[in-house]
Amino acid sequence: MRNNMKKHSMFLILLSLALGGFCIGTTEFLAMGLIQEIANSLSISVPIAGHFISAYALGVLIGAPIFAILGAKIPRKQFLLGLILFYGIANAITAISNNYEAILFSRFIAGLPHGAYFGIASLVAAEFAGPKKRATAVARMMLGLTVANVLGVPFATWIGQKFGWHVGFGFSAAIALLTVIAILIFVPYVPIHETASIKREIRGFRNINMWLTLSVAAIGFGGIFAVYSYISPILTNYTHLKSDLIPVVLAIWGVGMVCSNFIAGYFADKNNTKTIIGILIFSTIAFSLSFFMMHSIYTAVIALFLIGITVMGLAAPLQTRLMDVAGDAQSLAASLNHSAFNFANASGAFLGGLTLEHNLGWLSPFGVGILLSLGGLLMFFIALKVEKLNSYS
Repeated sequence: MRNNMKKHSMFLILLSLALGGFCIGTTEFLAMGLIQEIANSLSISVPIAGHFISAYALGVLIGAPIFAILGAKIPRKQFLLGLILFYGIANAITAISNNYEAILFSRFIAGLPHGAYFGIASLVAAEFAGPKKRATAVARMMLGLTVANVLGVPFATWIGQKFGWHVGFGFSAAIALLTVIAILIFVPYVPIHETASIKREIRGFRNINMWLTLSVAAIGFGGIFAVYSYISPILTNYTHLKSDLIPVVLAIWGVGMVCSNFIAGYFADKNNTKTIIGILIFSTIAFSLSFFMMHSIYTAVIALFLIGITVMGLAAPLQTRLMDVAGDAQSLAASLNHSAFNFANASGAFLGGLTLEHNLGWLSPFGVGILLSLGGLLMFFIALKVEKLNSYS
C-alpha cells in the first residue's frame, strides 16, 4: 500500500474523494435551498415539497447497507467509481423531471449510493493516512461536503433561482462526471482486504456498540436538518430577508461548517470521545441562542454560523469511532454512518415541517434542534456505558 502511495499525492487523493463529497453535498442541500422554487413550480406547499428531502434521506438509509454488503468483494476504487456514476445519472433524471411522482422517485434513487460513497471514501482516506492521522484525513475528505455549503449550494441555488431549479440539479450531475475523472486519475488501486467478505459484513448487524454509535448520529444530527430544510422560508418570513440574499446567508453558514470540519478533525485525533461530547453540548447551546438572534439579519447570520460550526463537526469523529467498534464490518459501519445521518435528515426535516404545519411558529424548528442535540448526547453516554460494560465481560 505504501509503495502504491509513493506514486500518488495524498493531497490529490483527498481532493478527488472530496470532490465527490462536494457533488453529493451540493445536491443534498440544494433541494433545501430551492424548496420554495420547487414548491411553486409544482403548485404544492413547502411542507409537501419537504417530502423530496425525506425521500432522498430514506434512499440513503436503505441504500447504504445494501451497497456496502454487496460491494464487500469489489476493489474500493472501482466501487467508488460505480457509486458516483450512479449518483450523477440519478441527478440527471431529477433535472429532466417535471411532476411530483417522478421527482420523488428520482430523489429516492439518488440517495441510494450516498452513504456507501462516503463510507468507502472514508475508509480509503483513513487507510492511506495511517492510524495517527485518520480522523484528520476523514475530516478533509468530508471537507467536500462542507465546502459544498459555501460554494456549491449557494451557486447552484443562485442558478436555480435565475434559470429554473432543474438547472441546479444538472449542475450536480456535471460535478459527478468530474469526480469520476478525478478518481480515475488520482486515486490509486486499493486491493481487497483478505478478511473482506459479505458474511463478515452481515455479522456486523449483531454489533451493539456499532448500533449505539449510529444512534448518536441518527438523533444528534437531526437538529441541523430541522432548521436547514426550512431556512429559506424562515429567513424570508421571520427575519424578513430578501430572497436574493439567501445564497449569501447559506454561504456564511457553510463557512461555519468548513471551520467545524477542520476543528473536529484536529481534536478527534487527540481525544475522539471528548470531541463528540463537546460538539453535542455546544450545538445545544447554539440552537438555544438562535431563539434570541433570528429577528435581525445580523444576529441571525451569527446564530446560523454557530450552528454550522458545531453540528457539522460530528461526522468525522463518529466515523472514526465506528472504525474502532466495527470489527470486521468496516464497510457496513462506515456506510451506515451516513444512513444514520440521513435518517437524521429525514426525521429532522419531518419534525421541523410538523412544527410548522401545526403553526408553532417559524422558530419552532430550532426547538427541535435543541431536543435532538440533547437526545444525541444522552445516547452517546449510553453507548460509552455499554462499551465499558462489554469490555469487562
